[in-house]
Amino acid sequence: MNLQDVPQDEPAEHLRFRAYLSALEQVTDSDESDLVSEVLTDSDQAMAQSAVIRHFDRRAADLHPEPAYEPWAASMARATVRHPFLTRRLQELSLFRAITLRQPWRPDALLESSDWLQRKAASMSSTEATELLAERGRTKRIRNTAKASLKP
Repeated sequence: MNLQDVPQDEPAEHLRFRAYLSALEQVTDSDESDLVSEVLTDSDQAMAQSAVIRHFDRRAADLHPEPAYEPWAASMARATVRHPFLTRRLQELSLFRAITLRQPWRPDALLESSDWLQRKAASMSSTEATELLAERGRTKRIRNTAKASLKP
């Protein structure tokens, strides 16, 4: 990013956010946990956790079918142990992975999950999770999305 392209009145947290996203995109596997921990020392916790969430979503999508997912998720869980929102997101990403890979998962875990995960799972077509959410999803929107996903 060229500093001449940045508006002079750009808030500092916006600049740090972009810098964190860039660093997280380029980090090596061996340095990832340390970088996530470093980002989470930022005084603006909402911004820092948002950057880490984006990173988690991207990395989980890249890794989800691979065996490397599980050690990655365990490493990230250790790095974020003091951040309940991030811990929950990792748990939900792992639940979504189990559903998509047709691994064992608990229906109660999905029904107790966030609206974010329920909406994501409701968009899948013809799965046990979609059928469950069509009947018992938390919101009308989730139930309707799941029902629409089940139609041929």
